[in-house]
Amino acid sequence: QVQLVESGGGLVQPGGSLRLSCAASGFALDYNSIAWIRQAPGKEREAVSCVTISDRSTYYADSVKVRFTISRDNAKNTVYLQMNSLKPEDTAVYYCAADRGTNCNRVWYDYWGQGTQVTVSS
Repeated sequence: QVQLVESGGGLVQPGGSLRLSCAASGFALDYNSIAWIRQAPGKEREAVSCVTISDRSTYYADSVKVRFTISRDNAKNTVYLQMNSLKPEDTAVYYCAADRGTNCNRVWYDYWGQGTQVTVSS
């Protein structure tokens, strides 16, 4: 059974940092695209950052470029999202999502984690 388990969310002041983790299991290391997608109350889902493994491409939303970094630890089958210089507008539930598709810059995936809340507030 495919499982994606996020961790690392929380409350942070503006300008602070958080690192989100997404531990994947059940894929037999076979997913091709993995993404961080966020949704704030009353707003549509937004692809924040993602990786397409087959062409080694990465994507960042314009709103997070320079501030966020996506990375993978293959040995642990875990994907990270390092978030620096956080802003109140980054407040949202962050989901990890994955599947065998290409072009990771999308908001519809086959498999989803449960989400982790990130709140940026003073």
